[in-house]
Amino acid sequence: MAVGVPENDVFAAADAVLARGERPTVERVRLELGRGSPARVGALLDQWWEQLAGRLRGETRLPGLPTEVAQAFVAVWQQATTLAQGVVEQSLAGQRQVLVEEREQLAALEARAHLEVAQARQQTAGAKAACQVSEARLADLECLLRQRQEQIDDLREQREELIGQRDEAQAQQAEARQQLQALREQAEQARDAQQRYSRDVEDRAYREIDRAREESKTLAAQLKEANGRLQTLQQSLLSGQAELTEAREQRVAALSQTQSLQDQLEQHRLAGVDASEQRHTLQQRLLQVEAELVNARERAAAAQARAEMLADQLTAANIDTLAEPPRRPGKAASKKRGAARPRITVADKQL
Repeated sequence: MAVGVPENDVFAAADAVLARGERPTVERVRLELGRGSPARVGALLDQWWEQLAGRLRGETRLPGLPTEVAQAFVAVWQQATTLAQGVVEQSLAGQRQVLVEEREQLAALEARAHLEVAQARQQTAGAKAACQVSEARLADLECLLRQRQEQIDDLREQREELIGQRDEAQAQQAEARQQLQALREQAEQARDAQQRYSRDVEDRAYREIDRAREESKTLAAQLKEANGRLQTLQQSLLSGQAELTEAREQRVAALSQTQSLQDQLEQHRLAGVDASEQRHTLQQRLLQVEAELVNARERAAAAQARAEMLADQLTAANIDTLAEPPRRPGKAASKKRGAARPRITVADKQL
């Protein structure tokens, strides 16, 4: 045998000798290989003995297995080696007994030696079968480990995908919240502007109506002769007030609808679902409400103009009444009051 025999071959031969229930020696390993120098085989056999303890603990042959699997395999392997050692010890004890008894009874020793050899062969076969079972179990465990590792890899990929989807959903939700906040601010500004305009219109209308009522009370005594025409003008004024009241009710309904839209915006902010479509719908409804508010403003302006026109007609009727010869001083007073009364320009109506 050449000196450079591979160490794997020597290790495999030593494993085969041990599997048969025999102690691996230089001669037995060389006999198993059929080649090899005693020095080379002896050196490699020493390394094999040094690595045997680690192999029994599962540290060399099972480096990547889980702890439970490695422990189970080591337990099986230790049981097999213990059985093999027991067989070897029994064989050695039997051989010693045979050598002692051979001196006394050679015939009995031969018969017993044949019996011990048969038992040793059976036990060796059992040890080989146990090793084969252990190797098959190890293969199954390695296959199971590969499957579990593949499942872990799949779960990791799914987790990464879910994390990406979560980040994207959070970004979309933040964008939707910003858009909803902008819409809410715009709605608040529109509501504040509408409230200011409505208050201005109401204050102006109330002032005009109060002024007309005061003038009507002051001139009631002087307008008895024109009672019929005054009643007609008062009815027209009531009609104008009714239109103004209707305009106010429409404004209140528009404000209520604006509040409803704001509630819907708040619900939309909390829900965070279908933000783009609902925002478009809310914008359309907000435009409709703004159009209705503009219509209410126009009707309020028309009612205010009608009230002013009725007030002017009332003033003109008062002037005509006071312009009669018996009541010239009253006419002058009426003109003075009419001159003191502020006029509402076209710009005020547009406001």
